[in-house]
Amino acid sequence: QVQLVESGGGLVQPGGSLRLSCAASGSIFSIYAMGWYRQAPGKQRELVAAITSGGSTNYADSVKGRFTISRDNAKNTVYLQMNSLKPEDTAVYYCNARGVTTEEADFSSWGQGTQVTVSS
Repeated sequence: QVQLVESGGGLVQPGGSLRLSCAASGSIFSIYAMGWYRQAPGKQRELVAAITSGGSTNYADSVKGRFTISRDNAKNTVYLQMNSLKPEDTAVYYCNARGVTTEEADFSSWGQGTQVTVSS
């Protein structure tokens, strides 16, 4: 099994910054991609940003230029630096990792979610 543990959420004023972290552990052979999703009340979960093991990134249009995703492959950890936060960024943020276990099985694991609230 693969477990993801997120940290770094909280309450921040509009225009502020937060940094989310997500560490993967367990029976990991390799991780293809890691990403951040978010879900606001009454809305569907949406992709925020993703990064491959090679460093290719993908961002939602709504966060381009404000959020930066990065990854430490040696630590199986992904980060999301969020700057110029807006009230509409308020949501529960979930980490996702996809890869192969040491038992040669594909996996797609989710973290427990961390709340980000942007409010004055």
